Amino acid sequence: MKESLLDYTLRLADNASILSHRLGEWCGHGPILEQDIALTNVALDDIGQARSLYQYAAEQINHMSTDEKAKLFSDVNLRNKIASGEQVDEDDLAFLRDGWDYRNFLLLEQPNKDWAFTVARSFCYDVFAYLFYTELQKSKDETLAAIAEKSLKEVSYHQRWSCEWVIRLGDGTEESHKRIQTELNNAWPYTGEMFTMDETDKVLVAAGIGVDVASLSEKWHQKITEVVTEATLILPTDGWMQKGGKEGKHTEHLGYILADMQYLQRTYPGMEW
Repeated sequence: MKESLLDYTLRLADNASILSHRLGEWCGHGPILEQDIALTNVALDDIGQARSLYQYAAEQINHMSTDEKAKLFSDVNLRNKIASGEQVDEDDLAFLRDGWDYRNFLLLEQPNKDWAFTVARSFCYDVFAYLFYTELQKSKDETLAAIAEKSLKEVSYHQRWSCEWVIRLGDGTEESHKRIQTELNNAWPYTGEMFTMDETDKVLVAAGIGVDVASLSEKWHQKITEVVTEATLILPTDGWMQKGGKEGKHTEHLGYILADMQYLQRTYPGMEW
């Protein structure tokens, strides 16, 4: 159970962390100042969620035995820190884990490409996140439930923002309609992973801690269909779906993100600013 809870917590933290990095790349590059600021604030919300979850994950790790800790990660620096008896903190989990130790959805690590893909990616994930955190509030794990309650307030805004932008682009000019339809189609094959139940999910659902993500699929499709219809777009067919993020199997894009995120910590280990 301890390993499953840690894995689950890190998944949620990684989702928030990687998405915040992608959205943060728009800072200073948004199409208009208002949306530049709005998206930067969304990225900051995600960073806040990631911090809370990484802190909780670090707390779990620090309460494990030495033998249990030794099996957790592959990165040499992190393994050496654990072996020396030092406490693990949120920064270690964000900046000292290798790509195969990350458990985020593949959708969230995809490059921004352009504004339309960024909107489509946020739209697909935000609708899921709203449903997910609504259910996670009921978790028997008090820490996860508290994080979910706080996060839901932020995710409600994120969902409203991305839904409005899908409608704005879809029901806008011929060019904007074409772009958002194309990028919604491109994002779609990565959405199935969000509703895939693996052993960690099943263990924590049985314990009353996790969320049965498979049960969220119908409500997700209903909301997605509602917005897509109002945007005068065509809903992509389900088809074949990408997967692997939960298992640590990622696209090459995650490596570039981590190289950027982790450069300072790996170049100057233990430095504080």
